[in-house]
Parts: sequence; structure tokens; C-alpha cells
Amino acid sequence: MKELLLGNKALARGLYEAGVSVVSSYPGTPSTEVTEELAKFDEVYSEWAPNEKVAMETAFGAALAGKRSFCGMKHVGLNVAADPLFTCSYTGVNGGMVICVADDAGMHSSQNEQDSRHYAIAAKIPMLEPSDSAEAYAFAFKAFEISETFDTPVLMKMCTRVAHSQSVVETGERVVPEPKPYVKNIAKYVMSPANAIRRHPFVEERTLKLKAFAETTDLNRLEMGGTQLGIITSSTSYQYVKEVFGDSVSILKLGLVNPLPEQKIRQLAEACEKLVVVEELDPIIEEQVRAMGLPVCGKDILPICGEYSQNLLAERLGGTVPAYKGLEEALPVRPPVMCAGCPHRGLFFTLAKHKVTVLGDIGCYTLGAAAPLNAMEMTLCMGASINAVHGFNKALGQASEGKTVAVIGDSTFMHSGMTGLANVAYNQSNSTVIILDNSITGMTGHQQNPTTGYNIKGDPAGKIDLEALCRAMGFNRVRVVDPYDLAACDKVITEELAAEEASVIISRRPCALLKYVKHNPPLKVDTSKCIGCKSCMRLGCPAISVKEGKAVIDTTLCVGCGVCSQLCRFGALGGTGND
Repeated sequence: MKELLLGNKALARGLYEAGVSVVSSYPGTPSTEVTEELAKFDEVYSEWAPNEKVAMETAFGAALAGKRSFCGMKHVGLNVAADPLFTCSYTGVNGGMVICVADDAGMHSSQNEQDSRHYAIAAKIPMLEPSDSAEAYAFAFKAFEISETFDTPVLMKMCTRVAHSQSVVETGERVVPEPKPYVKNIAKYVMSPANAIRRHPFVEERTLKLKAFAETTDLNRLEMGGTQLGIITSSTSYQYVKEVFGDSVSILKLGLVNPLPEQKIRQLAEACEKLVVVEELDPIIEEQVRAMGLPVCGKDILPICGEYSQNLLAERLGGTVPAYKGLEEALPVRPPVMCAGCPHRGLFFTLAKHKVTVLGDIGCYTLGAAAPLNAMEMTLCMGASINAVHGFNKALGQASEGKTVAVIGDSTFMHSGMTGLANVAYNQSNSTVIILDNSITGMTGHQQNPTTGYNIKGDPAGKIDLEALCRAMGFNRVRVVDPYDLAACDKVITEELAAEEASVIISRRPCALLKYVKHNPPLKVDTSKCIGCKSCMRLGCPAISVKEGKAVIDTTLCVGCGVCSQLCRFGALGGTGND
């Protein structure tokens, strides 16, 4: 059956049909939908893991047992899972194991623009890179075959444009291969130094076999056209090249990007007058081609930062961009902002009021750094806020204690915040940690996590009690506050910053976008009382604006949280309905 599928959904469908049995992932844009789609198939065990390392080790365990397994993550998540990645390259697998890593060129929803191909090269693991939904689907089968044939985990590299664009896919039926029996093999699977030393030569021999495979597989193909220009490319860059140049150039389209097919590259170079590598981000293919002794252009013509486009290639390399009808006017800029009724807003407003240095983390709450709140001063990676506040306070002592806090979301806390909190308790820094518990993993689209009490399918699951956990970790001061209540927030923050010991504040209120949350009617403005002081505007709520000197509430956005009314000294914000 032919279907129009999102790249992530196509990959999920391919994995399903290829017989995947166990799926463990951590949500991260742009990879999230792969696992969400797999969770819809009852024949597949799927789960959200607390973090990517856990997910990869779970997938490895399933592959060790002889079943086909999968784990998915975004590019920065692969950093978290790097420890098992490098070692399972040595152990190899039993059943097939596929690891999806989704890069985010252009940083649409990421804190850096790293190129995951470095991991494939460093870990000496094959990497496939589809260029559209149909290839994402087809490459899932190929990935499992390669994994089991060459005794290796396989990386599947997606990117934002492939993951979140749609193309036609012809789907089929699920076929589950016979599980491979698990056989005890200490020399293969116990990576003590003595065994690991003997496994390294296996990895090198496997790489040679994969290099030979790269020359013959249909994952890599030469498309010969005009010979003035030869282009080596992959992923979405291939689509841009085809749209701009068509058959006027010769192309080596790479689907297996590690290891590279050296003979095919030399064949293209010999046939063409000029050789160019078109690849987003780092010059990984380019540098390997240059190491072969071939003259090649790449980053001397094309940028190393950001996404490519048809227009960019036409501008830098020549060619013609197909004519499309554009918008007559540029769209207005729409900066990211916390939603109306976001439970984090009141907490950040209070922190800004106290002029507290806030060290932040990865989540919706990172928007606390934006104007007008300007209430966050650092964001590094998952879990870093707690470790950073510990180091900050240890470095400055009383100069920062009582004036600096860490904020971290409930899902991020479970991901990598617990060890940092253990460090605060163990090494006794006078630090205040605020867990922003909005009862969901918000930023990536409302996925469950170990604190919500539900699993990936929405069924009841184990639920971690944050208050009990923090107390068990050694914290005597654990406070819970409703961020809609500004007076309560002010009181708790004042008291915990003044305390001369480590403390945890749990700011608890469900995400305003959760379907089960029942909102109050929207507020209205009493224009006879509003003096246009704009105190309500200090919240940065998108439902509030000022027109003709008076506050205006957009009733299509307002959820009646009442935070703004607590700021109005004149009682102009209250009641319900339209003014």
C-alpha cells in the first residue's frame, strides 16, 4: 500500500515490518516520533527510558537475547549514550540492533549543531543516512541485515528535514525472523581488558569487510550525467542537488556514509573534471576524500554552519532553482515564548523579582531566559544546572549562597539530575535546587516519564515520588509550591534561600496544554480600573497586550490562571468573559 508518511513514521514502519521486538528511547526532537509510532504496534514492546544511556543498554540487552531491537535519540542524546556505544561496537550483537540518531542542522530545537557522523567513525560502526521517507523505510530493513551479517550495532542518521518531511512510501507486512538463541560467550560479551584486547582486532576486520560491502551495496549509487561536475552527497543535500542540477552533473549518492566506498569515489573523480562534496555541517566526507589524494572542493565553497537549500547550492555552485510562488510579504517574526498559563511563568517571575542568579537546564523552562523575565543565565545540557550550581557555590561560597538556584524539569531530573542532586547532598553545598514538575515531558510533545505514573501507551506504570526521593537522598528541606500562587512562591523562595543547608523546592502544576487540565474561564479587563501601568506585561504572557493605553486579554489564549491579577494593584484584572 502506498502512503504519504513523515520520515520518522516511515522509519518506524520499516522497523516494525523488519521484525523489531524491543524499543527503548528517550524523546528528543527531531527523533521523537519514531518511537511514538512504534508504540502504536501492540506486537512491539516499546518504552520511554529515563535517558539515552539506559535506552541503548536496554536495546543491547534485547539484542543480546537474540531479538531485533531499536533505540532512538537526538544528536546530543548520543553523547549521553556514548559509553555503551563504543563498547557494544567491540562486543557486537546477537539479534540485530539499530540506533537512530537525529541531527538538527540549523538548531531548530537544540543547544548545539554537532555532527553525529563523528561517532560512527570513532566507534567504528556503520552508519546509514536516508534522504527521504521512502529510504528511511527501506533502510530499516537494510540496517538489521547489516547488523546481523557483520555482528555490529548500526547507526541510522536522520536529520530534521528528513524526519519531519513527507514523501510516498510503499509499505508491506511485518515479518519477524526467528530469534537467535543466546549462547553464553564470556570472551565476546564481558569487556574486561583481557577480553577487550582480543575484540579490537575483530572490529578492525569487520571494518575492512564493511568497506568492501560499501563498494557493492545499492545503498551507494553512481548517477552519471554531465561530467563537468561530479558531486558526492547524501541525505537532504542529495535532494537539493537533484532539484538544482538534475542530470546535468554526475552524482555519487551515499546511503552508507560510514565506511565510504573509496573505489566508487575514485570512479567518479576520474570521470569528472571537478569534484565537490555537498554535505551539511562538518567536512567529514570531504576530508576522507582528500585523504585519498583526490582534489576536491567542499567547505571552501559551502558553509560549515546551518542547513543548506536549493538557493544556496545554486548561488555557490551554479545551476537553476525551480520557480516557486512565494509569499508577497515576509512573515512577521514569532519568537518562542512560554504558553499562556504556563506553570513556570510565576516561578520565574518570582526568581527575577528576587534578582536570583538562575542556572538552567534543557526544557520548555529554558524560555525563562527570554525577555521580559530574563530569569535564566545558563543552559548547558541535560542535568547540568544542579552540578553547575554546586560548583558555582563551592567556588564563590557565601558570595553566591542564598543568591543562586538551579532549575530543572521533572523529566530532565530523572534523565540526569539525580546524580547531581546526590553530589549536592554528599558534598554538602549550600545550594537550592528547584524541580519544575509540570507532570509531563513538555518540550518534545508530552511524553510520559518516570514521575507521571503512566507508560508510553498511557497505561498505569511505576511512579517515582519526587519528595520521598529527595528526602532519601539526604535533603531535610523539601518544599512543594504551586507556581500560580505568587505569594506562596515568594515565601518559599525567601525561606529556602535563607536556609544554611541544601534544599529542594518542587514547583508543581501540570502543563497548561495537557488535555486533562481543566482551565478557568479567561479573565477580563475592567477598563475603568486599568491605568495602563503595564505591570501585567512583566509576565511576558502572550495572552496579554496593551492597546490604546489599556491592558487587553486575548480570550482565545487566556486559561484563567490568575497570575496576572496578582500583579495588578488596582484590581483591573479579574472576573471572567470579554470586556
